[in-house]
Amino acid sequence: MRTLIILLAVLLTACSTSKDKPGAPEAAPPEFYMGSWALDLDYENNTAGWLKVTQEDGYLDGELLWRWGSVTPVDFIFVAEGTLFVTRGRDVVRERDLEGNPTRKHHAFNWLNIKRSGDDEIAGMAFFPGIDGVSFEKVSFTGKRIPPAGSPPDLSDIEYGDPINLLRGDNLSEWEMLEKSAANGWSVKDGVLVNDPVQKEGEEHIQYGNIRTKQAFEDFNLTLEVNVPEGSNSGIYLKGIYEIQVSDSYGKKLDSHNMGALYSRITPSVAAEKPAEEWQTFDITLCKRHLTVILNGTTIINNMFVEGVTGGAMTADEFIPGPIYLQGDHGKVSYRNIIIRKIKN
Repeated sequence: MRTLIILLAVLLTACSTSKDKPGAPEAAPPEFYMGSWALDLDYENNTAGWLKVTQEDGYLDGELLWRWGSVTPVDFIFVAEGTLFVTRGRDVVRERDLEGNPTRKHHAFNWLNIKRSGDDEIAGMAFFPGIDGVSFEKVSFTGKRIPPAGSPPDLSDIEYGDPINLLRGDNLSEWEMLEKSAANGWSVKDGVLVNDPVQKEGEEHIQYGNIRTKQAFEDFNLTLEVNVPEGSNSGIYLKGIYEIQVSDSYGKKLDSHNMGALYSRITPSVAAEKPAEEWQTFDITLCKRHLTVILNGTTIINNMFVEGVTGGAMTADEFIPGPIYLQGDHGKVSYRNIIIRKIKN
């Protein structure tokens, strides 16, 4: 309770000391913050984020994506004097007894202060205290409201353009490295694109990079085959922002991190993956922010709305063309027969 009181005091002080400054953003009622927001984070890279605020029965709730990883629930979210506060935290064990049981814990937390900056725009600051209690980081960000889903598209009425082969011959003429400074583990031979991020035992860890198409696309149908070794994983990023998970998840319970899932967002309706080392087929359609995934001939995501970007997105803007990019910094993986057809209408 004492920790919560101190936290609220800090946050409210930050709110009250800035509300009367000349040019300060207009205070907003709680209703203004409801919905989903695309966040542009002030980092040199990995600048995409996402926030959703909901009104539940008697309380506010929310979910947050910050750069990488999964969409996660917030710890607490509230509005005070027109400012939205979002907090997240975790317990840190400081001391243990001889049996290893925790005897002293701190609840380390970080928080976001968010204000209205326009009709459908927000601006804020994120605060990240270090668990040592001394180090500290703060990051500014802006956000735009994401329009609602709209009706699902009628996929039977779609007209496609000519197929584009993204693997022509034994070269990477259609591709380039996403991170220019990262090591390149990608090569192509006999029509198979392979990523082999070799790490040498006893030597410094090598940071391998992702690969992206030189072309950018809007809505499309993408078909390909993929082969995942045991324990490995990769990802297929649609428009550079939505990750379709590629992993060795055969035999596991349904989860939003399994093969064919929209990473941490949409769980496959059925497990359709094959065992490791077998070639598997994807048929993916992205149309008007709705996603269909057919894995090995079985529909596992059926024309479902995509609420926002996934971790590792190139941008938080869902309304601009983007490349296909393949994740290469995790493990070995092979791709072949990568064909894309743009949606005309």
